[in-house]
Amino acid sequence: MTNGTVTPELDSALEKHRPELTGYCYRMLGSSFEAEDAVQDTLVRAWRSYDKFEGRSSLRSWLYRIATNVCLDMLSAGNKRARPMDLTESTPLAQAALSPRPDHTWLEPMPDARVLPQTADPAEAAVAKESVRLAFMAALQQLPPKQRAVLILREVLAWKASEVAELLGTSVASVNSALQRARATLAERADRGADAAVSDPLDEEQQKLLERYVAAFEGYDMTALTALLHEDAVMTMPPFDLWLAGPADITGFMTTLGAACAGSRLLRVEANGLPAFAHYKPDPEAGGFAPWAVQVLEISDGRITGFHCFLDTKRWFPLFDLPLRLEAEADEVQ
Repeated sequence: MTNGTVTPELDSALEKHRPELTGYCYRMLGSSFEAEDAVQDTLVRAWRSYDKFEGRSSLRSWLYRIATNVCLDMLSAGNKRARPMDLTESTPLAQAALSPRPDHTWLEPMPDARVLPQTADPAEAAVAKESVRLAFMAALQQLPPKQRAVLILREVLAWKASEVAELLGTSVASVNSALQRARATLAERADRGADAAVSDPLDEEQQKLLERYVAAFEGYDMTALTALLHEDAVMTMPPFDLWLAGPADITGFMTTLGAACAGSRLLRVEANGLPAFAHYKPDPEAGGFAPWAVQVLEISDGRITGFHCFLDTKRWFPLFDLPLRLEAEADEVQ
């Protein structure tokens, strides 16, 4: 920066950190859009104060310090984003009602490309994917903000305790204590909704499971779909707080309140380190297919264990760079 002007070199140096900072802020905040806002705020603060950067730490460490402060400020209101099953008991199909809650209630999906680093290290890539999966993200949101930061920096990003202590302006003992408490909280939550066991890349069995899922869903074949669902499978539909448990209630919902989704089309996307699909349902008025949901699937032991439908398509489809409609003839599913 020269005389308050951002140079192309500085701009490039800062921008190359955007994806990893977005991943960090997303884990901290549980919101796709708040994470991107936080990163933009971080980079603006860095641009404005670069003249004061003394180089005692790396540029990357300095940016993480700014991003952490931004996130802690945003979390000061105490809001914890959640999944429907973190807030209510499951609803029997006979009592199913679609009651929305405000956007800030919900843990939000995120495209892999915006938060996962480009790395040739398979182990590093696997850790990154596991750390944005919905169950882990939901568990993170239950931690106090500083514990959350410590756990992400130590366990996900593999920072040393001394580096985290310097970033947070605290002692190594305090960092180690916070990490121990955070691990204990996550261990207590381990049985609250099974995490996905997804290979990276997907193995042959998982690929075939997804192919069968697409065929069953697009054909609206509830018998075939039932065969793919784990007996403890759950279905969620934010912004509605309703969630359903078990194949009978899930498929029962799809043939009653969800019957308009018959004849839908699915396009493959990648979200939260998990298999996902853009769901377009038939548009009886305009023809073709209108956006309906981003589906994120959790799979384990050859079955679908989680079926999470994020319905606010005006927000999600642009985030995933998805078209806002499909024409009737464009029915080839990827």
